[in-house]
Amino acid sequence: MGTVKQPVVQTVTSAASSANDDQSARMKRYLTMMGIRILCFGLLFVTTGWLRWAAIIGAVALPYFAVIVANAVRPRTVGTIQSVTPQDDPTRRLER
Repeated sequence: MGTVKQPVVQTVTSAASSANDDQSARMKRYLTMMGIRILCFGLLFVTTGWLRWAAIIGAVALPYFAVIVANAVRPRTVGTIQSVTPQDDPTRRLER
């Protein structure tokens, strides 16, 4: 019987992330920061002293930093495709 030639399998794990993934990550960071801002607004009503002032500063300053972080696009890097040697299939088959 002849030998079976194994196909060359490519991996794309080293490929660059898509623009949609980058946008999704930036949106999550923005929404997290806006959630913290809402928490700061809530703290205004239940705290006193320096903690209230810290909440005021957070509620005022967070939108600026959230927009800066949301607009910071990561540079796209070119990924490389690397070949992978396929593993032997451990599934038992019926022989003819």
